[in-house]
Amino acid sequence: MSKNKIYFASDFHLGLDVKHQSSAEREQKIIRWLEEISSDAKVLYLVGDIFDYWFEYQSTVPKGYVRFLGKLADMRDSGIEIYFFTGNHDMWMFTYMEQEFDIPTYREPITLNIDGKTFMIGHGDGLGPGDNLYKLMKKVFSNRLAQRLFSIVHPTWALGVMRWFSYKDRQYPGIQEPFQGADKEWLALYAETAQSQNPIDYYVFGHRHLPIKYSLRSGQGIYFNIGEWMYASSYGVWDGKDFTLQFFESNHTQIFGDENT
Repeated sequence: MSKNKIYFASDFHLGLDVKHQSSAEREQKIIRWLEEISSDAKVLYLVGDIFDYWFEYQSTVPKGYVRFLGKLADMRDSGIEIYFFTGNHDMWMFTYMEQEFDIPTYREPITLNIDGKTFMIGHGDGLGPGDNLYKLMKKVFSNRLAQRLFSIVHPTWALGVMRWFSYKDRQYPGIQEPFQGADKEWLALYAETAQSQNPIDYYVFGHRHLPIKYSLRSGQGIYFNIGEWMYASSYGVWDGKDFTLQFFESNHTQIFGDENT
């Protein structure tokens, strides 16, 4: 089978248990998906919040995720390219992925050409109008001095604090609120503004936790949100001609966007 497809996934939030599913169960599901796509995958983009909490010390990383990381290593060894984007929950991923797995790590959206189409790929946190408190927090958490000060804290305490904040912030009742329309969706607004300055064919983001396909008002360019894996288990696929949103072992298969505006 020809390996010509490019896959995009985000918001696994490994480490977070939800009411109907433990993190370990979700990890096993993700591994089944990775095994399935390995037959035709050329590239895999992991687009942020892969881990629900992460702080990478110089010689220590959070325990767990061994099966998931082992599968990534196996995919890299087979020649599949993998790229990792940090999200708001795993922004303190530094060099581990690159040093251990030869997986480059990006902290901001990137724009690149794929099969003659332009893609902007990123987690999506902090983009667009509003969310000013988070944008301030992100500046603080991205500050090297703040990172060094936090690294002084013993990992048991530091990861415990991160775990507490993560659970406090992520009490999911189910699929999040439906698409709010282009005038209220921050990432859609960001894409509309960016499109007027530098046209892009496909905006591919995570963070929103909702599978979205939204055609920009300019008539050129589509914003995709690839969703999450606590409920929808959605992901994006580029086959060389078309970008589609698909679902894996999921009862939640609704795509929001154009039909909801």
